[in-house]
Amino acid sequence: VIERWGEKFLSRIYTDAERQFCRGRVPELAVRFAAKEAVSKALGTGIRGIRWRDIEILIDRRGRPLVFLHGQAAARARQINLTRWAVSLTHERTIGIAMVMAASGEGAYEAMSREP
Repeated sequence: VIERWGEKFLSRIYTDAERQFCRGRVPELAVRFAAKEAVSKALGTGIRGIRWRDIEILIDRRGRPLVFLHGQAAARARQINLTRWAVSLTHERTIGIAMVMAASGEGAYEAMSREP
C-alpha cells in the first residue's frame, strides 16, 4: 500500500508525530495500523465513522505505547465511558500484532488527549 499510494496514504492514516517516530519503517507503521484498528473495534465503530488520525499510538520515554484519542474517537470513548486504555505492540520484519484493552475503571492507562 505504501509503495503504491506513498505520502497520500501515510498522511491519511498517521499523525505527524507517528510518522516522525516511525521514519518510514514499515513494521512500525504496520503495528500502529493494527493498534488503530483494534482501538476502533473497542470503540464499537470498526473502521467506519472515525478518522484514522483520530486514533494516535505513540511511545513514552520508557518505550511504553500509549493511546491518544482525538475528534470523533475521543467523543465516542466519552459516549460509551471508555476512559482507560492499555496497548501492547509487537512486530517482526514481516508481521505486526497489536492488542488493545479498554475499560471504564481503574487498572489501565487513561487515554490521553494532546494537540495533534
